[in-house]
Amino acid sequence: QVRLVESGGGLVQAGDSLRLSCQASGRTSSTNAMAWFRQAPGKEREWVAAISYVGGNTRYTDSVKGRFGISRNDARNMLYLQMTNVRPEDAGVYYCAARESVLLSTVLAEYDYWGQGTQVTVSS
Repeated sequence: QVRLVESGGGLVQAGDSLRLSCQASGRTSSTNAMAWFRQAPGKEREWVAAISYVGGNTRYTDSVKGRFGISRNDARNMLYLQMTNVRPEDAGVYYCAARESVLLSTVLAEYDYWGQGTQVTVSS
């Protein structure tokens, strides 16, 4: 089994930066492609960024392009989301997700493992 634990969330002001982390443990050989999703109150969980196995490919949802960066450190079984110029609409619970395929995906249902989430609150 795989366990994903997010950290780094908190209260920030609009325009600030924040780095989210996700620690993978357990059968980490199954954490190939990984991603970040987020869910705002009353809304569906949405994909934010994804990274392929080894990190050669990355993709971002349009609203975060140029502001967020996804990266991974496989030696440490870590996934990161560097958030800059944060906006109020970026607020929500951020989830780390992993799938056994090496190919990145933007589709929620294609991810096999999920963390419990970390809350990001943005004040304007």
